[in-house]
Amino acid sequence: MEQAIIAAGCFWCTEAIFKRLIGVEQVEVGFTGGTVPHPTYKEVCTGQTGHAEAIRITYDPKVCSYLDILEVFWQAHDPTTLNRQGDDVGTQYRSAIFYLNESQHQAALLSREQVAKLWEAPIVTEIVPAWEFYPAQEDYLINYYENNTDRGYCIFTIAPKINKIHDLFIQKIKPIYQALEHENRTQETL
Repeated sequence: MEQAIIAAGCFWCTEAIFKRLIGVEQVEVGFTGGTVPHPTYKEVCTGQTGHAEAIRITYDPKVCSYLDILEVFWQAHDPTTLNRQGDDVGTQYRSAIFYLNESQHQAALLSREQVAKLWEAPIVTEIVPAWEFYPAQEDYLINYYENNTDRGYCIFTIAPKINKIHDLFIQKIKPIYQALEHENRTQETL
């Protein structure tokens, strides 16, 4: 197993997206890139800790490569907006790839170069060495989408991102989630 650490706005969104990928074994929500050790969600939300909301992905590289992770990452958010994703504003919502080794560093640089032509504005995603990753300790932050699908943020922010990733990468989505999303979309049209 290998790991990847990324930040792409609210970690509720990225957790929900990346746990659906074939080959991903675990997705942890947490914080990285700042100076405060063991921050709480409330502290990070102030924007004063320097931390970004991030996820740590544990994946099987024989099934899902680091480049697969990055390909989905670039489509899962807008990498051209500085410290903002939709209505989520602040440095804690920045776009960043926290590489764990030189191979990931080079892959991140290459992937950024390849996707830059897809965007009209310049990409502002940070590509920086990994800092210590602090898993979120508050239980309600974990599996947020699955536990709150009826809430407004899940309906209007997370679900559309999941649908976009399913549409773009259906072959990379775990069959159980393919069936679940098909069922959800069928109910939406009734």
